Amino acid sequence: MKGLHGKIAVVSGAANGLGEAICRRLIEEGCRVAGIDLQAPRAELVEEFGDKVRFYEADISDDARLAEVTQQIRREVGAASVLINNAALFLFKGPDASVEDMDKICQVNIRGTSRLTHYVLPAIREAGGGSIVNLSSVSGFIGQPEFATYNATKFAIRGLTKCWAIDLAKDNIRVNSICPGYIETAAFANYCEKFGLDYETENRRVGTLHILGRQGRPSEVASATAFLASDDSSFITGTDLPVDGGYLAR
Repeated sequence: MKGLHGKIAVVSGAANGLGEAICRRLIEEGCRVAGIDLQAPRAELVEEFGDKVRFYEADISDDARLAEVTQQIRREVGAASVLINNAALFLFKGPDASVEDMDKICQVNIRGTSRLTHYVLPAIREAGGGSIVNLSSVSGFIGQPEFATYNATKFAIRGLTKCWAIDLAKDNIRVNSICPGYIETAAFANYCEKFGLDYETENRRVGTLHILGRQGRPSEVASATAFLASDDSSFITGTDLPVDGGYLAR
């Protein structure tokens, strides 16, 4: 894709799932990547990526740690011109959600995304512009039973995307969101386990929610993310790109 080779990208939630797939696609496009994650990456992932991805452990809801890590990235990797806000907490509650539930998910999905963007923005401005891609979801468009905590934050991500696109256009910074449908990741497996669902049965069920009849693959989300990060999408900002197999078309 045009304009990604040699760029530095910061990816949150980088050590597994969609973040891992996004890192893989960005380095295929010639990026150097600084990956932020709550947990250390698997040894085999570090070996696979080699010096193309440098990982940093941080909870994006911990503002002091986030400030420290982004400065460390600036020193050790360089000034980023691409930011992928992928890290998220998956917490599913309806109207019975406690204050603690709401605070916990908002601190990660909304405040953490906002603060990471705040700390990376000076580097993107210094680079003369760039691209920010926020991971929202089909859950940021619709209501779902017992999903209120999660969906509220994914609606908020779409709102941040549109406001930031307006605010940052003068700096030649584009801001867009990716909105995946159900994707076969560890998060989906954890969801099945948490709610006592048989994985294969639930996989087939949610597959039927998509026009294409299946869940998506992490690589498919990564390809769309790389597109929005690249110069191939140079006239696209403030928009939401569903990568959902037609989930929202019905």
